[in-house]
Amino acid sequence: MTKPQLCPALIVSAPSSGSGKTTITAAIARYHRQQGRIVTVFKVGPDFIDPMILQQASGQRVYQLDLWLVGESACRDLIYQAACQSDLILIEGVMGLFDGTPSSADLARLFGIPVLAVIDASAMAQTFAAIAYGLAHYDSQLPFAGVIANRVNSERHESLLKQSLSQLDKQKQIKFYGRVGRDSEISLPERHLGLVQAKELADIDAQLDLASAHIAKTDLARLPKAVKFQPSDSSAESNAHITDGLLKNKRIIVINDKAFSFIYAANIDFLTEAGADIIYASALEDTHLPEGDALYIPGGYPELYAAKLAENTSFIQDVRAFSANQKPILAECGGMLYLMDQLTDLDNQTYDLVGLIPGQARMQNKLAAIGSQWVEFPFESALLAGNQMRGHSFHYSTANVNLPAQTKSVHHPSERQGEDVYIKGNIIASYMHWYFHSNPALASLFFMDKTVR
Repeated sequence: MTKPQLCPALIVSAPSSGSGKTTITAAIARYHRQQGRIVTVFKVGPDFIDPMILQQASGQRVYQLDLWLVGESACRDLIYQAACQSDLILIEGVMGLFDGTPSSADLARLFGIPVLAVIDASAMAQTFAAIAYGLAHYDSQLPFAGVIANRVNSERHESLLKQSLSQLDKQKQIKFYGRVGRDSEISLPERHLGLVQAKELADIDAQLDLASAHIAKTDLARLPKAVKFQPSDSSAESNAHITDGLLKNKRIIVINDKAFSFIYAANIDFLTEAGADIIYASALEDTHLPEGDALYIPGGYPELYAAKLAENTSFIQDVRAFSANQKPILAECGGMLYLMDQLTDLDNQTYDLVGLIPGQARMQNKLAAIGSQWVEFPFESALLAGNQMRGHSFHYSTANVNLPAQTKSVHHPSERQGEDVYIKGNIIASYMHWYFHSNPALASLFFMDKTVR
């Protein structure tokens, strides 16, 4: 039997989105990394952009922890593996502490990881204690570490916040870790899908170092208490199907650049574990598509780089030729928009793109869709034990696709209908972002010739 592993750990959550969870998590990670410690950071939920910042801060790859998308056993194994090789584990929550099904609080309770609540106290005083008290005591089973006040500049303001906490009943005292000031130098810029990507921020390392300096003045400069972690009972069994080598020696081209970068770290791991050779390419910078057996175009921000994508006609011609040779193409969200005839941006500029999926996409200022979802695929391969794949969607564009949808996603947990999935020859395209480990055999089929399906 594998012995438990002890490792200091915190879940960094908040009353709501926009409280500064990512900045605080990244700052803690960078501070302890500067002290020579190995810091592993996870992100609750299916977010792609926050992990880019957190990876830049920690120097380690960032994986998702989501009890529905990833699964309880896989989450348990990911945390255990991190505990075996890390000096500190940080987990950034999603939305507010109790928001979502499952929520950050569900994860904290299940694995016994204390919650650090980030409270934007810039416009409050005594109410700080009321919010802290509610977060700490709403669920009596929740392990709660304490609170840090964000966007608080003066010592007088900090004193008021601490005083409000001290007035709580002694048996219900909440630890105050300190404050981080409102500092424009460490504020991370945002756009319609969230924070700006780390690779687009020229001064990201300087920002993280400045944020780290704020943490040095708080009690978060000390490691939190160690938590006991244990692997799941099914870890060996759950990995068995990946070692079958279903994609052995297949060269899978993955587009990864500023336009297409929304890729789960676990998906790349899956492809490698299944035997594939990963070949990275850029639809922005490369003039030609590399040689390969399958093409994976993830989501991202094609609308921000549409002019440059459209101008790279030699690359577009290679993608068309790749498709004409009936090689598998998987296109997720922004990747699907790239394969369409046209994309119109927020300035009402229209660009001709690859043209493999008939139709037009248009950006809009309001959110079009969001949420965790699953899909039942219409494949009948002997490889499959089940046809369901889990994932999520999050986009501000609409797409008028002149193809019949082959299947449609179902939202979790509401079970309302979600995104269309299009299958045209060897192309699979949808607004969905797939989590490959949710069905390894099916994910392997995505990158195989359609005759295998």
